[in-house]
Amino acid sequence: MRVLVTGARGKVGEAAVAALMGAGHDVRATDLAPPVFERPLEGEPDYYQADVTDAGDAFAVVRGAEAVVHAAALPEPTHNPPHVVFQNNLMGVFNVLEAAIRFGVRRFVNISSETVPGFFFPERDFLPDYVPVDEEHPIRPQDPYATAKYFGELLMDGAVRRSDIRCISIRPSWVQHEGNYERNLGPQVRDASELSPNFWSYIDVYDLADAIVLAAESDLPGHEVFYIASPDNVGNRPFEEIVGEYYGEGVEIKKPLPREDSSGISIAKAETMLGYSPKRSWSDYLDENGKTKPGTG
Repeated sequence: MRVLVTGARGKVGEAAVAALMGAGHDVRATDLAPPVFERPLEGEPDYYQADVTDAGDAFAVVRGAEAVVHAAALPEPTHNPPHVVFQNNLMGVFNVLEAAIRFGVRRFVNISSETVPGFFFPERDFLPDYVPVDEEHPIRPQDPYATAKYFGELLMDGAVRRSDIRCISIRPSWVQHEGNYERNLGPQVRDASELSPNFWSYIDVYDLADAIVLAAESDLPGHEVFYIASPDNVGNRPFEEIVGEYYGEGVEIKKPLPREDSSGISIAKAETMLGYSPKRSWSDYLDENGKTKPGTG
C-alpha cells in the first residue's frame, strides 16, 4: 500500500515510516526539513519537502497515496505563540485531509493527542472526572494545542460524512524513546510525587508506531478515536494507592483496574478493536533509580 507520512522527520513520524516500511508498505515521507540531494540509501523512503499548512503543498504530496498518516504538528503549546500553534496544527490537518478526500484516499490516520480532554495545559486548572481516562471522557480544552487537536478529530467526523474515506484518530500518551526515557521519566521513577497530567502514563515510540501500522491497515468504517499508551505506569506502582495519596478524593478511580500498576489511560478500546498489543516498558530502558540501563541508551 502506498502510504504518505507527514511530519516524517519528527520522532513519531520517523518511527511510523520505519514500521510501515517494515510491514511491506511503499512509503512517501514529507516534512519541512530539506531533502538530501544524494544517491538514496538502501531502504530509504521517497522524501518530499513540503509545508502542509500550504494547501498547494498538501495536495502535491497527497496525490497518489492510498493511505495517509498525518503526524505533522507542533507537539505542544509551550514553545510557540498560541496563534502559531493553533494555525499550524489545525490548517495542517485540514489541508492534508481535504487533499486526501479529493484524491480518493481510502484510510486517514490522524495523530491527535492525549491532551484533547483539556486538563494538560489549562489556564484554569482542573482534573479529569475519572481515571484511567478513556475515549468517553468529556472534552473541555482551553489551550490552542488541545483545541486544535480536538478540531482535527471533528474534521475526521465531517470527512466520513461527506466521503468514503475511513479515519482513525490516535491519541498517544507522552512519547518516549531510548534517547529520552531517562530525561523525561527518570524523575518519576525515583519519586512518584513528580506528577504529570496524564497520571504517570507514557508510550514507547515503537509501540506507537506499531499501532499506527494497525490503524493504516485497518478496515474499520467511519471515524474511531483510540488512546494509545503503555499498560503500566511509570514506576510500576499500585495505581489506586498513588492516586489516593496525591489526589485524594478529587478524582474517581474506575474499577476494576486492568492491572495493579495500571496506566492513567485506558487502552481497552484499542486492544479490542485494533488488536493493539504493546510490547515495551520503561523498565526495558531504565533501572529502579531511573537511570539508563547499559546498552539501551
